[in-house]
Amino acid sequence: MTWSTPDLATLRKRGRDQMISATQLGSIIPNSPLRIMTDGNSAMAHLTLQYLDWLAKQLMPDTAENEWLDRHASIWLKDGRKQASYSSGSATFTGTAGTVISAGTELSNGAITFQTTADITLGAGSTSGNIAAQTAGADGNLDVGTSLAITTALSGVDGNATVVSLTGGTDAESDSSLRNRVLDRIQKPPQGGDADDYVAWTLEVPGVTRAWCSPLEMGDGTVTVRFMMDDLRSSNNGLPTTDDIATVTTYLNTVRPVSTKDLFVLAPTLYPIAFTITNLEDDSTSTRAAIANAVTAMLVDRAKPAYASNGVAQPAQTIYAAWVSDAILGASGVESFTLTMADQVMPNNGCMAVLGTITYA
Repeated sequence: MTWSTPDLATLRKRGRDQMISATQLGSIIPNSPLRIMTDGNSAMAHLTLQYLDWLAKQLMPDTAENEWLDRHASIWLKDGRKQASYSSGSATFTGTAGTVISAGTELSNGAITFQTTADITLGAGSTSGNIAAQTAGADGNLDVGTSLAITTALSGVDGNATVVSLTGGTDAESDSSLRNRVLDRIQKPPQGGDADDYVAWTLEVPGVTRAWCSPLEMGDGTVTVRFMMDDLRSSNNGLPTTDDIATVTTYLNTVRPVSTKDLFVLAPTLYPIAFTITNLEDDSTSTRAAIANAVTAMLVDRAKPAYASNGVAQPAQTIYAAWVSDAILGASGVESFTLTMADQVMPNNGCMAVLGTITYA
């Protein structure tokens, strides 16, 4: 029988009925000490039951909240939640040639602060120097050309520096991402280096949001891993850089079985899919934006390069017109439409579908 926690009104009635039965009074006078005591006990029982309801959710990783989810992760995952990381890179400084900017000089961009990581001796024109964020998170990733203010004025040094490169900052892992990794660890226990293990290991690297493993794709004894960094590399459609690939490769080499002949770590090849929508009701700018967002979300969920499912190799995922149609129909503002599109078969194992051009007619 399914348990149903009674509400406060029900508990009050039960408490009063029990008190009447125990005292043989026939009734309890409103606002009497006995009535107040009975209702108070019922309220405390209700509070206790609410706590037990909440506690029951925390004991299961699929419903646990932040701190309790971290506890589950510390048990099931090697390093628990992926922590926020600091961006680093370089900036150019100008001023009087020969002036030395000491290591630890602070710069800022709004609330985000940075420091030089080594002494910088200014030359003629602009001089490049290494800097690192002092505030963890993706906010420390700044575009090329962004101005940084030198917090404390330095003699012989102009007051602003210019970003050359600032990347690598990641936010702490979200609850939804961590929950998925914990559940995957429980449902797919380590198998000594099977495809699921490679996916789990890759997802342990900060910044990695999606990963796929394709065993034997490059020949006997080989393993191919592809991954995306949707948040950290959002300006590049989520595609990892060569440095990201090197980082993941280095980490996988510390955990993978030595029996693997060759490991290939790659970025997927993005394959834009296009389609035409006619007879759209209600056709408006906001509806079109909602359609683009809905199809993009569907592709993030379904699109993938070659992967393994239950140990069986699968080609890069075909995107079916029916999937696109369902996504469009679920977009806010869409009443009806006609979709013109063929199923999109990926041209090779490394391809992964992304939204291309939507034509409205």
